[in-house]
Amino acid sequence: VYNGIDLSLYPLQESGGDDLVFLGRIHPDKGVHLAIEVARLSGRRLIFAGIIQDEVYYRERIKPHIDGQEIRYIGPVGVAEKNELFGRACALIHLNTLPERFGLVLTEANAAGVPVIAMNLGSCREVIKDGQTGFLVNNVDESVRALKRLGEIDPARCRQRVQECFSIETMVKAYERVYETVFDLEAARRS
Repeated sequence: VYNGIDLSLYPLQESGGDDLVFLGRIHPDKGVHLAIEVARLSGRRLIFAGIIQDEVYYRERIKPHIDGQEIRYIGPVGVAEKNELFGRACALIHLNTLPERFGLVLTEANAAGVPVIAMNLGSCREVIKDGQTGFLVNNVDESVRALKRLGEIDPARCRQRVQECFSIETMVKAYERVYETVFDLEAARRS
């Protein structure tokens, strides 16, 4: 059963922007340094937000690249700020270096109609429909090439997939099916 999000919190953005966006913990596992490299190689601005979880990583590998213009760090953000970023985004960059169990930010971005370029690891394979809601990549170079294909992604299709697979309603129905199966198995065992 996948985590569900409240789609009303993430309205479909009417028109995307040109910025790359990263949302998540500032930690080597999350690949902020890779997102910076994608921005640098593609010539696009990167705006990233999240809590600094690894101070040494931030100080040594991230902070030297922050110039306030092309690479901007805005700190932790809430829903309103996420939506503002989604409105400016051409893509969410999610280049985690370790497999994740589930990435809520992927579904939040897709709910807003923002394509996701994600590392082909862990749950990213389940959340992102390659070529339809974003692109699964294996490295920075593939990420840069994927940026050139963003026009292939339909923002409405991104949102539709979230509604079908990752909404609260879908999550509740899936749990209900699990509980019904458990109850049916228990009833069969007792009879």
